[in-house]
Amino acid sequence: MSKQRTKQRTNTDPYDGVFALKIALYVILGTLWLKLSNDQTIFPIPIGLIIGMVLASHEHFKLDRKIDYAVLLIAALVGFWAPFGIYISF
Repeated sequence: MSKQRTKQRTNTDPYDGVFALKIALYVILGTLWLKLSNDQTIFPIPIGLIIGMVLASHEHFKLDRKIDYAVLLIAALVGFWAPFGIYISF
């Protein structure tokens, strides 16, 4: 019985690590915004959200895809209000 438990535990551990890494990647991607500005206006473009949506659309598991979309949208909202991103002034 202990061999069975060990075997089951090792089969799920790599997936958990991959899932955590994927969620971290989506959080980082979701916060990336390109902000173009001239003297008066700023035009924000969610490039990280767009790239993340393309990557998440190729996900094999539908349940994970829904989680990925939710994480991307929340990270995009945080990234929009946070004072970081790529700023280009023209």
